[in-house]
Amino acid sequence: MALVKEESLKKLDKNRNSVHQEVQATYSIFKDNYNNKYFQLNTYGSEERKVKGVTSQSIQLDEKAARKLIDILSKEYL
Repeated sequence: MALVKEESLKKLDKNRNSVHQEVQATYSIFKDNYNNKYFQLNTYGSEERKVKGVTSQSIQLDEKAARKLIDILSKEYL
């Protein structure tokens, strides 16, 4: 599991990129004990994985990081 904060979300230009294998994903929105809101994205292993339905990766974004990601995606796709 990883928590991403705004200041750590930086662009990295790479020479080689490849499209990864498609997997199932879910997301959730929740608040901590201090009423801070978080976005969590969970991915699940490929169909070939021995144990199916188990979270493979989990990434959390606090509100500032989520807003920064929205800004990045808006500029790239809209």
